Amino acid sequence: MQKKYDVTALGEILIDFTAAGKNADGKNIYEENPGGAPANCAAAVAKLGGASSFIGMTGEDSFGKDLKAALENVNVDTSGMRTTKKQHTTLAFVSLDQNGERNFSFCRNPGADTCLSPSDLNREILSSTKFLQLGSLSLTDEPSASAQMEAVRIVKQAGGFISYDPNYRERLWGGRKDALEKMKSMLSFSDMVKISDEELALFFGEDISYAEGAALIHECGVRLVLVTLGSRGVYYSAKGSDEIFSGTIAVPSVNVVDTTGAGDSFTGGLLYALTRRENPFDFSREELEMDVSFANCVASLCVTKRGAIPALPSLDDVLNFSKEFNIILPLWI
Repeated sequence: MQKKYDVTALGEILIDFTAAGKNADGKNIYEENPGGAPANCAAAVAKLGGASSFIGMTGEDSFGKDLKAALENVNVDTSGMRTTKKQHTTLAFVSLDQNGERNFSFCRNPGADTCLSPSDLNREILSSTKFLQLGSLSLTDEPSASAQMEAVRIVKQAGGFISYDPNYRERLWGGRKDALEKMKSMLSFSDMVKISDEELALFFGEDISYAEGAALIHECGVRLVLVTLGSRGVYYSAKGSDEIFSGTIAVPSVNVVDTTGAGDSFTGGLLYALTRRENPFDFSREELEMDVSFANCVASLCVTKRGAIPALPSLDDVLNFSKEFNIILPLWI
C-alpha cells in the first residue's frame, strides 16, 4: 500500500498538567505536558521514524501554539491542524497515585477539540494515509462527532484502514445514557481495535473473558483486537483467512513513574510495526507476537517518565531496551 502517511490521528489534543511534586507550602506543582490520545499516538509513530500526521483543533492561545510545536518537534505533520477563537484549548489536570496511575480533571465544556467540523478536514491527508487512528472522545459532542465519521468515510473510500481506541471518561459524557452506544458504534468501521481490560468490561460486562470479548469485537468485522492489561501484558486476537489465533504477551517490569500515554504509545508502536509491511494485516502468529513485543517495549519506556509525548522513545531507545530484557523484536529492525 503506497501512501504518504503511515498513520494519521484525528481527535482530541490537549494540555496535561501533570502533578510534579509540591512547593514549600505543600501546594501541588503541575508540569505542562502536551497530550490527548490521538496526538500521543501520532507522536509515538513519528518518534520511532514513521510518517505521521495529526488532524485536530486547538484554541488560538498559547497552549494551542505549544501543542502544535510539540508535535512538530517530533516530526508530526501538523498541516491538518485548525484553530478556533470560540473555545480555549482543552486542559486536563492529572494527579498520580503511588503506582503512577492517573486521575483526571478536565477543563472542557466544551473545549476547542470538539469544535472540529467536517469542513475543517484535510481531505488530501486523509486520502493519503494507511491508517486513521481514532478515539472515542470526539464522539461526545458535535461537530467533532460528525467530523470523525466523515474522516472514516474518506479513508475507507481511499483504501485505508481504521484503528480505534475507545477511551471512556465519565465526566466528559456527563452521565449520558448514549455514551456506550456511541462508543460501540465505531467497532463496525474498524480494522484494528486496541481496548483496555476496563473498557472491555464496560462494553460487554464484568464477567466477559478476553477471548469472549475479542470474539464479539471480531463479529463487528474487526481483524485485529488488542486488550491491554496493564502490568500483566497484552492479549491479542487476530482474524486470519481461515482461523482466529490469540495469545498473551507479557511486558517487562520497569519503574513506573506515570502511566499517561501508556496505551497510546503501545498503539503507536504497533501501528509503526504493522506499517513496515506492504499489507499490514498479512502476518503469521510469530510475526504478530514480535510486533506486539515491540509495542510493549515502546509503552514500557513511556511509563518510566512523566508526561506522554515528552516520554516517548526513539527506535534506538527501543532497541537498547529490548537487548537489556532479551526481547525478540521483528526481523525488519
